[in-house]
Formats: sequence, structure tokens, C-alpha cells
Amino acid sequence: MQIMQIEMLQVIQNLSVQNCSDWVTDKELLPVIGQNQHLRRMDMRGCVRLTRHSLVAVSLSCAQLQHLGLAHCEWVDSLSIRSLADHCGGLRSIDLTACRQLRDEAICYLARKCLKMRSLSVAVNANVTDVAVEEVAKNCRELEQLDLTGCLRVRNDSIRTVAEYCPKLHTLKVNHCHNVTESSLDALRKRAVQIDVDPPLHRALVLLQV
Repeated sequence: MQIMQIEMLQVIQNLSVQNCSDWVTDKELLPVIGQNQHLRRMDMRGCVRLTRHSLVAVSLSCAQLQHLGLAHCEWVDSLSIRSLADHCGGLRSIDLTACRQLRDEAICYLARKCLKMRSLSVAVNANVTDVAVEEVAKNCRELEQLDLTGCLRVRNDSIRTVAEYCPKLHTLKVNHCHNVTESSLDALRKRAVQIDVDPPLHRALVLLQV
């Protein structure tokens, strides 16, 4: 049974198990990771039957990893993210959408270790606060894309920090961030940053319901 989509160069550099998300487990994936230590891109999005063991194996085996998709992998925890940060410092992009076990501490640790980060999503995680966003901004100065969709505890202060420390930012997503207002987005708009945000009428209706 085929469990991956592979692009071949001289060695395997890109590996996706996204299409196998309903059945692939650590048992199938761990041997593949162990035999392919030159991976630069790994997509594990939606693989709900994996555990932290697969992510730790990726971090220990694939030091050249640059792009990692982990959206909707709710098994991702602080321990596995710390392992990733310690061993894959060249990471350029990571999608942690709906990885709801993660809190500020894990995101801050990742930001301090992966200074070349250009794209980060911590969307759909109510545990993420200004503390994590500010740490990302101050450490990841090459950041180009930041997705905070649904991060309900993110406020204007951290968005101002992003505007100050991330001159290369070109995309910011703050839909459903009801504590983020135009007062913090104005500086980014003046730089022509593409901002995804709730329309004013929708925002007003939400605030009226709070």
C-alpha cells in the first residue's frame, strides 16, 4: 500500500502522508523517516492517528527540514515541539493550525530556536496569547506570513510588536481575533501588508454578543 507522495531528486526531499491521514500510524511512518534523513519538506496535516513519536523521529532524523505541515494534529505537544526546535533550527515554515495542546511556552521556544522562520500558523488555538506572538516577532525577523486566525486572546499590543520587528511581513491573518482592532493594523496597512480580518459590521455584531 502506498503511504506517501514522493518527489525524487537524488534523494527523497519531499514527503507527504496527508492523503493517508485516516489510517497511517507511527508503525508505518517511523521506518520511512529513518530511511530518509534528507527530508526538507514534510506534510503530516490531519494525520490524527500519529503520535508525538513520529514528530520526535522527524526532528532527530531530518536536521535539514525546512517546511513542516502539522495542521489538525492535536497530538502535537510541547515536548515534540521542543525536540523539533532543538534539532531543526533551519525551519522556514510550520503550520500548527488547531494544534490545541500547544501553549505560549512551546511557541516561544520554537521562535527562539528557529530564527529563519518565514511562515507560521498558530491558528485556531485559544491558548496562544500576546506573549507568544511578541516572542515570534522579536526573534523571527525574516517572517513573511503569520496566521493568527481564531487566536481569541491575541490583542493589539502584539500586533504592534509584529509591525515593529517584522519588516518583511506581507500577509497577516487575524480573522476572529476580536481583540485586534484597526488601531494596531494601521501601520501594517501603510506598508501594504495583506491583512485578513473580519469586516467591521461582523466585528461589531460579535462584540455586541459578548
